Amino acid sequence: MNTTHTRKPRHTSFRGVFAAMATPMKPNEDVDYEKLAAFSEYLIDQGLHGLIPLGSTGEYYALDHAERERVLRVVVEAARGRVPVLAGTNAGSTRDVVAFSRQAEELGCDGVMLAPPYYSLPQPDELFEHFRAVNNAIGIPIMLYNYPGRTGVDMSPEFIERLAGLKNVRYVKESTGEMARITELIRRCGDRIGVFCGCDTIALESLMVGAIGWVGGVANVLPKVHVRIYELVVREKNFAAAKRLFYQALPTLELMEGAGKYTQFVKAGCRLMGHDLGAPRRPLRRVTPAECRRLRSVLKLSGSTPRF
Repeated sequence: MNTTHTRKPRHTSFRGVFAAMATPMKPNEDVDYEKLAAFSEYLIDQGLHGLIPLGSTGEYYALDHAERERVLRVVVEAARGRVPVLAGTNAGSTRDVVAFSRQAEELGCDGVMLAPPYYSLPQPDELFEHFRAVNNAIGIPIMLYNYPGRTGVDMSPEFIERLAGLKNVRYVKESTGEMARITELIRRCGDRIGVFCGCDTIALESLMVGAIGWVGGVANVLPKVHVRIYELVVREKNFAAAKRLFYQALPTLELMEGAGKYTQFVKAGCRLMGHDLGAPRRPLRRVTPAECRRLRSVLKLSGSTPRF
């Protein structure tokens, strides 16, 4: 299946720190598009290298089709070509993923991020055909997203190497949290696809062994810290300074990764740092007062100054 590509993407090469963006909500659970535009501007001003709306942290699974389209419009318009915008276009069927991905391209997104379809547990050959259908339907880069803890499907390094033969599969966000996966991906297909670390707690090691970037939800909370760690490792090769800064931030990263409430903690962290993005859409709710106090204390350890 082929389509005519009417808009040329502004960016075709991705590297650096990309925020898996949180989606602001009003008290009535409507998406707060005004805040979304302002928050996109803030993240760019903080030096992040790219934005990814509608990922797991962005609660894509809780948004309807019209909301998803408007979120992408707002973020693309806010970015104004200054940084790449990759759209999360995940859904439960190949048909919907193709439609969402085409829409993202038409709206001016620079790429899409794709995990395996949730719940249906496709077998490897079925999953390959799924990605091939999306690959053939669009003309912008695809970032694979391996997060078996959420999708129930683990894409092995061998399988990702097979997918790397598809023209538009250019990147992978590896989120199992296993350092060996990062190194194996770089060894097998790092010459064909760029490997991004998708687990905050192993970002330092991942960058040091050759990952070209870091996609994280905590980048919403500590964007400058994330960018500085990347710069110290990749550009300045100052590993000692990178370690010091990363280990300062590590208690915050560990709390958010390990509590089983990643989106809730990201939104709580944003609020503590002066950006109230509201509560997650139900069934998720805000963190408890005790959890918020714990988060405030670890944010202070990172060298940050919570405002609440």
